[in-house]
This record gives sequence, structure tokens and C-alpha cells, in this order.
Amino acid sequence: MRFLALALGIATAAVAQTIPASLPTFAAGPELDAVINQAIRENKIPGGVLLVGHAGQILYRKAYGYRSLVGLKEPATLDTVYDLASLTKIVATTSAMMKLFEQGRVDLNAPVTRYLPEFQGGQSPITIRELMTHFSGFRPDIDINPPWSGYETGIRMAEMDKPIAPPDTKFIYSDTNFMLLGEIARRLSGKPENEYVKDIVFDPLGMKDTGYLPPASLRPRIAPTEMQPDGTGLRGVVHDPRARWMGGVAGHAGVFSTAADLAKFCQMILDGGAGLFSPATIQKFTSPTSPVDNPVVRGLGWDINSPYSGTRGNLFPVGSFGHTGFTGTSIWIDPASRTYVIFLANSVHPHLRAAITPLRRKIATIVAASVGYAPRAFKQTRTGLDVLEDSGFAELKGKRVGLITNQTGIDRLGRRNIDQMREGGVKLVALFSPEHGILGAEDHPGVENSIDAATGLKVWSLYGKTMRPTPQMLRGLDALVFDIQDLGVRFYTYETTMLYAMEEAAKEQIPFYVLDRPDPLTGNHVEGPMLDADKLSFVGGYPLPLRHGLTMGELATLENAEKHVGANLHIVRMLDWTRDEWFDETGLPWVNPSPNIRNLNDAILYPGPALLEYSANYSVGRGTETPFEEVGADWIDGPSLAAFLNGEHIPGVSFESVQFTPASSHLAGKQLSGVRFTLGERNIFSSSMLGLEVAYALATLYPGRIDFSTDQNLIGNAEVIAALDQARNPLAAARHGIAEFRAIREKYLIYH
Repeated sequence: MRFLALALGIATAAVAQTIPASLPTFAAGPELDAVINQAIRENKIPGGVLLVGHAGQILYRKAYGYRSLVGLKEPATLDTVYDLASLTKIVATTSAMMKLFEQGRVDLNAPVTRYLPEFQGGQSPITIRELMTHFSGFRPDIDINPPWSGYETGIRMAEMDKPIAPPDTKFIYSDTNFMLLGEIARRLSGKPENEYVKDIVFDPLGMKDTGYLPPASLRPRIAPTEMQPDGTGLRGVVHDPRARWMGGVAGHAGVFSTAADLAKFCQMILDGGAGLFSPATIQKFTSPTSPVDNPVVRGLGWDINSPYSGTRGNLFPVGSFGHTGFTGTSIWIDPASRTYVIFLANSVHPHLRAAITPLRRKIATIVAASVGYAPRAFKQTRTGLDVLEDSGFAELKGKRVGLITNQTGIDRLGRRNIDQMREGGVKLVALFSPEHGILGAEDHPGVENSIDAATGLKVWSLYGKTMRPTPQMLRGLDALVFDIQDLGVRFYTYETTMLYAMEEAAKEQIPFYVLDRPDPLTGNHVEGPMLDADKLSFVGGYPLPLRHGLTMGELATLENAEKHVGANLHIVRMLDWTRDEWFDETGLPWVNPSPNIRNLNDAILYPGPALLEYSANYSVGRGTETPFEEVGADWIDGPSLAAFLNGEHIPGVSFESVQFTPASSHLAGKQLSGVRFTLGERNIFSSSMLGLEVAYALATLYPGRIDFSTDQNLIGNAEVIAALDQARNPLAAARHGIAEFRAIREKYLIYH
């Protein structure tokens, strides 16, 4: 649909959009005015210019506050020229790469060394695509101390800077990437980047106030940025120090523009290139291009879903795209509604302030609501149990039924499945419990058989003398039903309990029913490492990635087919659940699935730190009030570990030094030093990356302290363990096999 919208738009687009002298009343205008003026009153920004476009028209444009606060205050005007900072990356450098791509002069999957032979001494696998998506592994910036100057010097430093992560494994937003892309554009076009983009974009679109190195005639309208130590201000001189030292023309920063000029650019993108580029090129560069097993989503140059995409707001969908600039500038474009939002501010004037992400988010959310996006309604997902209740348990009537369940087996009103089945006329004759028992309260190995107090039914433990239902337990059953809330994590043992039970039911020719429930961590996140086939155990009964993004019904279907179990399998499907939903978006009641998973935050973090929890000299927070939210040991220096991990640029999480004393479990009674995890934006967070980076940090800072082979059944992958034993970052190894698993997984997805 998006490609069609782009293609259709080109027929009616004018290359140089004209902004009318007067605009119709915009209902959201007063609300936008209020949030921007409040930001000015709170000194978040000195002022700014907002411009909103929709369906080929300008809906709203307004200037607020001041463009200069030094000396005689100057009010912001609609034609104020702003230092775009990193908007340069999309307006200029990405445009240059699009043109070179169309001309067949650049291959996005080619190594950078094809175009810059001296790059990394001629020995580097980094590709153009990895530069454009910020998955090259470069640190955020090249050094500025000691001071240097000259375009050639800057490029030479960028070419020889050493990556801090393997390519295509980790998102690290880096100006170095676009410094190099700017140089590639210069060499391939035969022109300095400022001249090339003027020829191919700015002049054809009539962007008369846009460009590098703004002329003196524009100076009165230019919004100044930061005051310098010598008391002078930057006005008409690029704020970014590296771009400034390179002479003002660089691939990562340097362009100045107005809201009106940027509206022409945004409309060109929405109109499928408007004759400057083909619709297919626009589609390619604005579509997800980053690694599919990473929750950060980037296009080629464009941001889609990353730590920097707060300017999308709360309502524009993933699939819209944009970018921000350090000075306070931003663009967001939504092809589905044919809307764009431009907000230009000089929030670094006269001094640096905090990022204005909250303001950008509010603006985008208000605009999205005004063009028809509504907040996601509070849902009432109906689990397989709810669906079965609605049918009067028709599928189970007349059958002698065994039920594998625990405290999570409740309906949307919080009623036990055991009680509902009996009241619904189901002949329930046996119960089976997984790890932690029927009540989910036992946190030790060897759970005994028991009796359900409310019904008097015997509860056979599947986490005691046997992990599988025996023929004796299954004798006389006409159906075996599984109804447990899982976490979507390979080593969470409820999954293996289901597999073992399904295998035994198949042997006894007993139909096996799965009452489906959501994957609480969404059905979209698939994260390695893969479990090696020779490491199967009760914490990994089938070769799966650490997070597989499957519901239990989908997982049972996959395992039954791929493992050739031969079960007579029935999935009672959920209603009103989609793959992008977290558990707290379903409307279902939360029940702690196990004693140490006490909320959704714990569940999201859990797969990462739990990779190492078999190590006896190391704590993952069990025995504290915050299990899996902190890790530590008596041989760890918390501040050093926190500094290392914060330096690894792990999206969606931050680290602080902490001391804690577990009351039970590993190292009980000892004061430990370590780090606490603070979860940020969960949609860009990878629990796998968290766990592997923590392991890498421990291997690097404290070699030999962790015997990673102890945790081999949790890590599950020999290649990853070998990397950790050699203190190498294991992220690349953890990706192996994920693409193949995704292809298999696709065949068994029930929900979309």
C-alpha cells in the first residue's frame, strides 16, 4: 500500500511546492501552540518554527519565541534559517547516495573499500549499507582533541578510526559513517558535496535558502547556536565542531535551511521522488534495511524505530520515518497518511540544553491525532481458555480430560481454568503441574505430587521424579490439555514441559490441546543465540533461539511438524491479539508466571542476565527484591562494569553501579557489587544483546572469573561460548542460524 501511495502521488506533484499566503483553520493549532509555548517558558528552547503538511497541503505553520537571545532579542520568523545539524544526513548525503544508486554508481552491499581503497588500510568488511544504517560498529565520533583542521584530515581520521563492534551486529549512531559517505559522494560525483546536492536536489526543488556555507546575505535571518568560550556566537557557521573544522562541508552536518524549503523536500519524498528520484528508490531508502534480528529499525539514512525516533510520537506507525538534528531540528514523514511534521529550533542557543525529545514527541502525537490516528484502544484479548469458555467447552465435552496448568491458567476475569472447566461440564480427572508447582510458589528442584485443595484432584508433578507424564499418569485420558502462560524464552521450562507432554500424548494416541496465550514479549522479537542440537536439555528441549517470538500454540505446531512428533494437535486460538503487542497491551490480568518474574519489566530483562545464572560465584539478583534487574559478585567493581556497559551503546537500557545482598540463592548473605539495569524504550531493547554484552564485559574485565561452560545449556551455543572464552564480543556468533530459523518459523505463524 505504501509503495502505491508513493507511486500515485507522483502524478500530481509539483516539483517546487508553493505555500499559500493564508491557511485554513487547523483544529490542533491551539494545542500545538500550548506545548511549544510551554517549552519556551520552561527554557527548553528559545523559540522555533513549526510546519505541518498533509495530503499535499500545508495545514499549519507558525513561528514561536525568539531566534536570538543575545544582545537585542530577535523574534523567530517563518523564514528563519536554522543550522540543520544531522538533518544534513538525510537532506544532503542520503539524497546524494540515492542519486548515485539510481545511476548504478554505488552498490549498497559493496564494501567501503571499493570506493575508498585506503579505508581501514584496505582491509575491512564494512559495507555502504552498514554505514547508512549505523551498523558499521564505529564509535559515535572521531576525536576532537588534540584540535585539528582540514577536510582531508577529517576524512583520513574517519577512515582509520577503529570500529568498537563487529559490523552488522550493533546499532551505534555515528557521525563517522556519514563523513565517509559524504566523501564517497564527492569522489563518485566529481564535485564537492555542497555543489552536488545543490545541483540534484536544492535547485530543482526551489530550496533557495538551503545549502552549506550560507552566504552573508542570509546572516540576518540565521538562528545563532551556541556561544563559544571566547564570548562569540556561531551564526551562519556550522555548530558541529568536526564539520566546522572540515571547512563547513561534511556528510554528517553543515546544511542550513528553513521550514518552507524543507516542506518542499518532504513533499518530494511523499510524492515518490517528484521526478528527481524514482518511486522505487524512495521506497528502498525509506524501508527497513537494518538487520532483521535487531529491534532497532533503520532505513538507508532514515530513522524508523531507534533510540532517536521519539520525534515519531506515540501514534505515527512504525513504517513512518524521519530524523533529528542535535541543534533542535527534526523531520517526520508518514506515507500512510501523507503527513509530515517539521520542527526547527536552536535549542543549543545560547548554551547547551537537554535534548528536546519530549517536546518533539508531543508535537508529533498531536499532529498524528489530528490526521486520524487514534490511540490504541484498550484491548480485551481472549485467550484460548476464554474462547473455549465461550463455546461451552464444546471440544472437550464427553471426554476424560487431563489438564497441565499452574497459577497462570486463568481466564480474562481471573477465574481458574480448573474451576471453569468443571462448572462447564468437562470431566476433569487429572491435573499436571510444571516447575514451581500448581500454585507457582515452589522455587526449588524436585516438586512432589500434590492434591488440588479446591477440587481434591491429584496433581502429578512434571518437575520431580519425572519431567514427562508417564503412561500411568495418562491412563484413561481422552484428551490432554495444556494451559500455561509462557515467557517466549527458550530456557523457560514450561516450553519443554509442553514438548515432553505432547510427545508422550502422541505415543499414547491421546489428542493434545493447547489453549493459546500471548507471547508477553511480543511476537516480533527473534533473538539469538540458537541452541545447538547437541545441547538439548530440560532448559532447551528443541533447537530454538533465545527469544523465538512464538505463542505456545505456534511453538507446539512448529515442534510437532519439524520434530515429527506425530501428535493429534489442536490449537484453541486467541482472539484480538497481534504480534506487536506486549502483555500490558492485551487487557489480560498479569499473574507472576514464576516466583522471580514479578512484573513485565522483569520478564523483558530476564532472558539476558539469566544466560549466566548457573555460575555459582555470580548473582543475577535472585534472593533480592529486584531479580534480573541487577547482577553482581564480590569480585566485581560496580562503577567499572557500569562504565564499560554504558560505553557499549546498548539500545533501550542504561546501567548504574549498585551494591546488594541476596537473602537466598547464589552468594546469599554476601554484599555484592555490580550493576542495575534501567529499561528505557522496550521496542528497541534486545534482552539477548544485554545478556551477551554483560558476559563480554565480565570476560574482558575479569578474565577467568566466569566459567562459561557452566552455563552452556543456557547460552546454548558453542560458537558464542568460544568467543566469550577468548574475550571476543559474541554478538556476531549469536546471529548465526537466526535467518534460517525465521524462514522455518514463518510457516507456523497463526497471528499477524
